[in-house]
Amino acid sequence: MVPIRDNNPTKITPYITYGLIAVNILVFLYEASLPPQALNGFLNLFAVVPRELTQNFAGVTINQPVPEWASLITSQFLHGGFLHLGGNMLFLWIFGNNVEEKLGRFKYLLFYLACGVLASLTQWFFAQNSAIPSLGASGAIAGVMGAYILRFPKVEIVGVIPLGFFFPTFRVPAFFFLGFWFIQQAFYGLASLGAPTNIGMEGGGIAYWAHAGGFVFGAILAPLLGLFNDESGGEFS
Repeated sequence: MVPIRDNNPTKITPYITYGLIAVNILVFLYEASLPPQALNGFLNLFAVVPRELTQNFAGVTINQPVPEWASLITSQFLHGGFLHLGGNMLFLWIFGNNVEEKLGRFKYLLFYLACGVLASLTQWFFAQNSAIPSLGASGAIAGVMGAYILRFPKVEIVGVIPLGFFFPTFRVPAFFFLGFWFIQQAFYGLASLGAPTNIGMEGGGIAYWAHAGGFVFGAILAPLLGLFNDESGGEFS
């Protein structure tokens, strides 16, 4: 089940959303240009390594050029592969434009980055001693989705179900599509607690707690920043 668009076009050009997509793509192209050893070093430096972040919070100095707390920002622009990047950018393109319009460009950018930081901290909380780097824009985008489900719950999401050579489409309200997505992330996050499985970051897989945390914090922060203000959506300069 893959969303392809919604039926609620924006009245402005979502420059911040487009800019974030462009930066993520450019960083990924740089990643792709690196040889394997250099790429591993790059990801370990700029992605969130929970064990190192725990040491940083405890006041332990880590001998590296970038402080570990800064990775809470830099990790949001890293991706582990083309499908990882493509999926994230698809969801950002679908849901980011409308949220940007309601918050205004400057507040939207702050909101996006804040959701990414809080999502990473949520994942860190449940895996404080993990040595596996955590990276990707998923947490920040989950925050955008948390804002979207509040502001546009009845907007229809048009999706496609790949069935071999056939691609039937369907329409579903955002509330059901995003609500199901959130429940799924929370379920897998709970399933990963204390379980020696490949579910979640401990197995080098998906950081489900970052997704769930980003979604919840997005739903909390967006109204505080003016999500439900009048249709003008604030300043866009």
